[in-house]
Amino acid sequence: MSRTVLGLAAGTAAMTLVMATDACAAVLWDGDAAKGPGVFETVLCPSPGGVSVKNWGDAHGDFFEFLKPAGSERCEAHSVNRPELLRNDATLWFGWGSMTKTGNAQTVFQWKSNGTNDRNQQNYPVIMKVEDSRLKVWYVAPGERWVSIGSAPWAPESWHSVQLGITTSSADAGAAEVWLDGSRIARRTGIRTWDDLGNKPRWGTYGSTVSGVSSTNWIDDPTLGDTRGGVD
Repeated sequence: MSRTVLGLAAGTAAMTLVMATDACAAVLWDGDAAKGPGVFETVLCPSPGGVSVKNWGDAHGDFFEFLKPAGSERCEAHSVNRPELLRNDATLWFGWGSMTKTGNAQTVFQWKSNGTNDRNQQNYPVIMKVEDSRLKVWYVAPGERWVSIGSAPWAPESWHSVQLGITTSSADAGAAEVWLDGSRIARRTGIRTWDDLGNKPRWGTYGSTVSGVSSTNWIDDPTLGDTRGGVD
């Protein structure tokens, strides 16, 4: 069965969808929770709270629980433990299962730029939020210019399948698309997706508007590959 992947159109800076077969798919990083939080480069969580491995005895097996306690702004996993896989001028696909306790977990994923303050031009080129029981996706251009690129209903306390495809580019030749439960809900081409010092993924629950309450995001089987079929 063919799958769509992001790729550069020959001879142009515009992005087009090209076809790749499952036989060509490669898993580059496997964040199986059975391996523990060491699959991430580091974890940014307060105590009490934090990232732990859970198993409810169902088909999901082991998965990660991100528990942000009241009084804190974030509980996030920070990058993969093989950061050399994250590079410019590449096609990267991230896939994972997610279930939030409420319909307002706020930021649940960031394609976060390395460096802080004047050491980056884009704090987070791609960001996803669970807000008002919707998964909302933005492209954030240099100068903190937020552009909504898609959204879809999100049921709390239910598992969802998410795939994010990013064609990385430090110019305006990149692309991003998001699939939720088998349907594409967001796509943007001709964008800058790789910052001066590079980027990394962050999963969890984060936001000043939820700092006063407890927030939980469960993440199942985060994976990095080179096609959507490889991480679906």
